Amino acid sequence: MGTHTIFRDLRPALYNARPFFEGAPPGQHTAMQALTQHLIQHPYLAAAAVILLAAVIVMETRARARGASGVSPGEAVRLMNKGALVIDVRSNDAFAAGHIGDARNIAAADLPAQAESLKRFREKPVVICCDTGVISGGAARRLAALGFTQVANLRGGLNAWRQDNLPLVKDTRG
Repeated sequence: MGTHTIFRDLRPALYNARPFFEGAPPGQHTAMQALTQHLIQHPYLAAAAVILLAAVIVMETRARARGASGVSPGEAVRLMNKGALVIDVRSNDAFAAGHIGDARNIAAADLPAQAESLKRFREKPVVICCDTGVISGGAARRLAALGFTQVANLRGGLNAWRQDNLPLVKDTRG
């Protein structure tokens, strides 16, 4: 066995060698090729994913642009200690049954009409709350649109407040 047979055995390996920058060896796919192939084979699934991504981006952008942020009960207490106004947008009966101390009861529908009486709080923190945080979220956006700069919605509403074992005040007037 001479040197010719050794080189003859190596020739196929040398001729089939590929440079490292050409991608995966024949028969194997790179991750990008596999992703591209998957997208081509499942166009409806790919379109649905793109639409959902666009919807999430639009919703997040709108929520941030509206100016009303959400705060946890602990953050609300911190804001209250700094002098924040707390507005409870629930009904009078629900407010009387239990509310955050020093909260004002203003119905969500009455907020635009009451905005003038609240004008001294335009530059101060304002925390809006309801039972679940849904109605107060809309009210917080309305106040922000009326020029209030530091409006926050109590995330989870009074349900979250109660869950954190924070105190509520009952109205004893009768």
